[in-house]
Amino acid sequence: MFRFLRNRLCLAAVLVLSPFSLLAQDFPNRPVKIIVPQTPGGASDALARIVGQKLSEKWQQSVVIENRAGAGGNVGMEVVAQSPADGHVLLMSYVGSHAINASLYKKLPFDPVKDFAPVATLATLPFVLVARPDASFKNVKEMIDVGQKTSLTFGSAGNGSVNHLLGVMFNNAAGTKMEHIPYRGAAPAMQDLLSGQINVVFTSLPSVAGAIRNGTLRPLALTSQARSGTFPQVPTLAESGLKDFDVSPWFGLFAPGQTSAAVVRKINQDIQDILKNKEVIDKFNAQGADPLIRQPAEFAAILKTDLAKWAEVVRQSGAQID
Repeated sequence: MFRFLRNRLCLAAVLVLSPFSLLAQDFPNRPVKIIVPQTPGGASDALARIVGQKLSEKWQQSVVIENRAGAGGNVGMEVVAQSPADGHVLLMSYVGSHAINASLYKKLPFDPVKDFAPVATLATLPFVLVARPDASFKNVKEMIDVGQKTSLTFGSAGNGSVNHLLGVMFNNAAGTKMEHIPYRGAAPAMQDLLSGQINVVFTSLPSVAGAIRNGTLRPLALTSQARSGTFPQVPTLAESGLKDFDVSPWFGLFAPGQTSAAVVRKINQDIQDILKNKEVIDKFNAQGADPLIRQPAEFAAILKTDLAKWAEVVRQSGAQID
């Protein structure tokens, strides 16, 4: 009798499992693709490859990183938005392509909220304000003093890029009127900074870590609220007098919008486990990134806040792309 009741209860438990729960138990049942909407070699690409390798080991399935750059990240994002919503195609996104593009571009071939399901945050990565070692200012206070008296210039990777909008935020916070000089990518902006054609650049910390170490560039301040463990001697903008300045661009994974909550939860939990791995933490830190663990709902809230925040900054910048 007891065995009969136990078997009936087990059968009932199976019957009440939703198809989505069963799908999550079977996930992944084939290779997974992570679309990186930027070129190889950048922070998004590096972080995706670190996590992808560990997911492949955990899932015993191939995890392929595919770079689909173009239109500020929109090309790769469209690919994911149109993919089957089963978790086998994921998007490696960051605040620039996901939160900023929504206001920067007049028309997008997707809805950045409805067409994507936030799966898991991966990391935050501070930007740093850098100048040449022979600049007339040695710190942010001196730079503001100079900038309020004369015209300074800052370079960016293009109109509406994160480093452009950081310059706009700096001008608003410091009362300076630095002139924006847009380039086709971050590399030519850095070249002109090194040659003395422009005064400063806001850029990701990993991209200039080598130049900071060898003294080619002087770091003035980080855009994050906290100092970096990699360069603890570099102050933050908040410490340098811009009290509420805090920008640490996030990186994270999204799935197509109709992906089941059960599959999203499974991927999120697996990524949380990976982000607690010391080897992964060390590799992230080597990129200047700090692991960021959040639940899907918390990630969705972060995106909602940033969509509103960056929309205002884009409006103030006057940047617009057809």
